[in-house]
Amino acid sequence: MDQTILKEAINGEYNEEEDAQAAVNIWKYVFGFTEMAVVKCAIELGIAEVLERNGGSMTISELSSSLGCPQPYLCRIMRFLSHRKIFKQTKTTQGTLSYTQTPLSRQLTRMNSFILLESSLVMLAPWLSLSNCVRGGIGNNAPFHLAHGEDVWSYAANHPSHSKLINDAMACDSRVTVPLIIKGCPSLFDGVSTVVDVGGGDGTTLSMLVKAFPWIRGINYDLPHVVSNPSIPISDRIEHVGGDMFDNIPKADVVFLKWVLHDWDDEECIQILNKCKEAIIKEKAGKVIIVEAVIEEETEDKLEDARLMLDMVMMAHTTNGKERTLKEWSHIVDKAGFNHINVKPIQAVQSVIEVYP
Repeated sequence: MDQTILKEAINGEYNEEEDAQAAVNIWKYVFGFTEMAVVKCAIELGIAEVLERNGGSMTISELSSSLGCPQPYLCRIMRFLSHRKIFKQTKTTQGTLSYTQTPLSRQLTRMNSFILLESSLVMLAPWLSLSNCVRGGIGNNAPFHLAHGEDVWSYAANHPSHSKLINDAMACDSRVTVPLIIKGCPSLFDGVSTVVDVGGGDGTTLSMLVKAFPWIRGINYDLPHVVSNPSIPISDRIEHVGGDMFDNIPKADVVFLKWVLHDWDDEECIQILNKCKEAIIKEKAGKVIIVEAVIEEETEDKLEDARLMLDMVMMAHTTNGKERTLKEWSHIVDKAGFNHINVKPIQAVQSVIEVYP
């Protein structure tokens, strides 16, 4: 018997059931990468989309033919995904394997751009240097910088294909999160005429907001190389403006930041919030709306694990970014000179944080 187990047994601390479960759970960490890899494979093959186009259910031979994939390999992929309830495996009356869509496979279709970003080689490489960050590696020793020789924003500016991956992923999140904001905070834009979305990417968030709240006009504000992309849709109610939020933010009744501040350290967040405060039209008694995760370490919220994973993503992909607790959010808001903070949880990884000067 292992000496540690023997010692625990002598002290009455050994739990055979827990030890047996640990022997099962350890394999999740040995082969944990396979889930992301196989899901990425499913997205690239377009399995969920093919099923949807064919009524949501197909036999393995039909699926193989439609995808142009050899059946033996595809069968193994589908077996893996069905075991994780991404697809449902059944048998026809003739005993042929058949696969159908599930709520999870439909979520996969909605989130595919986000998954393709996080599973890209560019974003995977920094994880191999995560221990450097934990040892105090910042700046040029941050994981992303060690992997690519520059930070994520410089890399995106110099690599248009990766910039598109980021913008597509953020648009993907907007299509999931913004409807939840609209549903959970219906009075959020009452009395508001103009909104500037800082770091708004391709304008997906603002497009959804001006549709839901037709009395507002939007300014989509992002780095010049982002907003100058000719593929960005044109709208008569949204103006696309290029610039740097550390230098200036266009004036509006409301400054809106979704998944921006978690990329930066406290001092940088305070700088950004100060620029937001300058941008708010004082005559309109404006506010800043921050859409970010709020870490709650003692909670039964089913999305808390996703928030903690996102915090690890910040460690791997940004120089000083992090997810924050309510106390930490209150600290930076106070230091930036705001007098009031109101946090509204929604059914998402993020909460809606309203701050007022």
